[in-house]
Amino acid sequence: MTHSLLTTYIPHPGFVIWMTGLSGAGKTTLALALEADFRRRAMRVERLDGDTVRQSLTRDLGFSKEDRDKNIERVTFVAQVLSRNNVAVLASFISPYRQMREFARQQTTNFVEVFVDASLEVCAARDTKGLYAKAMAGQIPNFTGVNDPYEPPLNPELHLRTDQESEEESVARIMAWLGGRGWLPR
Repeated sequence: MTHSLLTTYIPHPGFVIWMTGLSGAGKTTLALALEADFRRRAMRVERLDGDTVRQSLTRDLGFSKEDRDKNIERVTFVAQVLSRNNVAVLASFISPYRQMREFARQQTTNFVEVFVDASLEVCAARDTKGLYAKAMAGQIPNFTGVNDPYEPPLNPELHLRTDQESEEESVARIMAWLGGRGWLPR
């Protein structure tokens, strides 16, 4: 569905749903489902996805810790601007370091950390690009969860086990959480 400049949006506060987890855990899948639901509700929404952002805003960055931190700094700035202007931001990033997720929390409006969790085995089985196999064979350095660290959230607002619940169940849990705060238009 495309929206023209004449689209009437339903008022709602800005917020940032920051989905973190290993590659293949389901972050993008959940963000796409949430985006569709928000658009049906006539909400202002923007989806920021790790793969997409790396093709434009952060294409000059690699995967060292310093580059990963710079990637999250840039994305946080975009999320900050959007959320303070009453846009629902769906941010799907591995974002492996707690310190940078805390930075994003401090800089944005109504930050919601969602730990999209699935076992390494399930993530590797879902990998259509074969990146896990290459990383395990030593062909890809700095691959989060294999040869680079991932620091799971200690106290996320939501912890979704996408290897144990359906996409619909995970989306319903996020929507219930947002609805409980009054952030969804009625």
